[in-house]
Amino acid sequence: MRFILGLMTLITVIGISSMAHAQAASNDRYCLQGRGWGFPGNCQFATRQQCLVAASGTNAHCGLNPRYAAHRRT
Repeated sequence: MRFILGLMTLITVIGISSMAHAQAASNDRYCLQGRGWGFPGNCQFATRQQCLVAASGTNAHCGLNPRYAAHRRT
């Protein structure tokens, strides 16, 4: 009985984790990139327009998040 309960808990945790990862992946498609940022940059932008607004007036640019781009290839 404990084994089954533990297994169900593990499956639930894995399911929640994968859903959270999928949600996070859709919110970080674009990265603010430039000298002030490490690689891949500040990847908190869901749209390119959001990233461009944040980059406005700075010496930064926007690029596709490499994690998102790699995920799209598979």
